[in-house]
Amino acid sequence: MNIEHIAIWTSDIERLKLFYTEYFGCTSGSKYINSSKSFESYFLMFDSGCRLEIMQMPSIPLNLNNSFSQYLGLIHFAVSVGSKENVDELTARLRSDGYEIVGEPRVTGDGYYESCILDPDGNRIEITI
Repeated sequence: MNIEHIAIWTSDIERLKLFYTEYFGCTSGSKYINSSKSFESYFLMFDSGCRLEIMQMPSIPLNLNNSFSQYLGLIHFAVSVGSKENVDELTARLRSDGYEIVGEPRVTGDGYYESCILDPDGNRIEITI
């Protein structure tokens, strides 16, 4: 078994699509629109085959997770970038472009080399080898 996709609600679907395609090399499928529900979505594909579905609908409330507090439920996902150097380079690029780094590149207690950043909506992404 493997994870086929993970879904994220957003209030700005185009901004989030641009973020994941620009920084994580995702390829975007066509936009799906359900006008009767005011629902829009894109599937973004990673090279590994896993997909990220980003969805927008005006009635969805804001995410309470942020850089200082966390709540029950899905709190992060990790993206492998292949090497320690790639972790460092992508983290530096995101910092330079104004994104919040909530965990500096480091070796964790369980042996991973990773950093942790927030996407434009405040979702946590671990960047790892």
